[in-house]
Amino acid sequence: MLSNKIIINFCPTGMVPTKNMTPHVPVQPEEIIEQTHEAYELGITIVHLHARDENGMPTWKASIYRDIFEGIRKYCPDLVICASTSGRVNSEFEKRAEVIELQPDMCSLTLSSLNFPKQASINSPDMIQKLAQKMSQFGVHPELECFDLGMINYGQYLIRKGAIEGPYYWNLLFGNIAGFQANFHQMGTAIQSIPENHFISLAGIGLAQLPVTASAIAMGYGARIGLEDNIWFDSEKRQLASNTDLLKRTHKLLKVHEKEVMSAKEFGNHGFYNENN
Repeated sequence: MLSNKIIINFCPTGMVPTKNMTPHVPVQPEEIIEQTHEAYELGITIVHLHARDENGMPTWKASIYRDIFEGIRKYCPDLVICASTSGRVNSEFEKRAEVIELQPDMCSLTLSSLNFPKQASINSPDMIQKLAQKMSQFGVHPELECFDLGMINYGQYLIRKGAIEGPYYWNLLFGNIAGFQANFHQMGTAIQSIPENHFISLAGIGLAQLPVTASAIAMGYGARIGLEDNIWFDSEKRQLASNTDLLKRTHKLLKVHEKEVMSAKEFGNHGFYNENN
């Protein structure tokens, strides 16, 4: 959905960056809460969350997600909260679905299996449909994550089947070697494959983050920003970025294009808040 108000999807942590890779990545709940609060004060719409255990490793445990959610809701009361149900590390439905029971506003739903440079994310049709069903049961809206055209096709199939109900929000990710590449041809093809009344954000992985963000804002689509996808501030990889660095640069792009952030409340009121909370 084109707009002068741009969705900013803030992704502070992810599953890959470690403190050894960059000291700026938040891994413990208090760090994630603090950096999300800072981002909220600057201006974001959604926070896309991954939890880590006490050793900084990815975890599915609802007890850790609960601490993060409670802290964010204390300091950012109207922020739209999205939690990961990724299959990149955990393959069991029970583990991947546990966070849904906490009733965040949204949860990620990757719409097929895919390869990353060093590992695979396995998402069978049965797993996708079971996750979608549980989200529906708990009032959680799916964040439709797509890395290639086949995933968009499958998302459309689930919508036609009634397995996913609106409103619809798509996250299109560019720059993974086994998926969409960060060029205008593939961005345009992906966008044109989605109905005009759906909400869309674009994400660039690694050094693709800046050009994809700039393109998304110029075209009037949302942008996904954060250390989850990119730890560098410059193309020569000399300066490690912080989440604040990346977000401030995004706000400069918004100003250049005479656009503004869609507030969390405005986006949530389109039907993305979990009404059970």
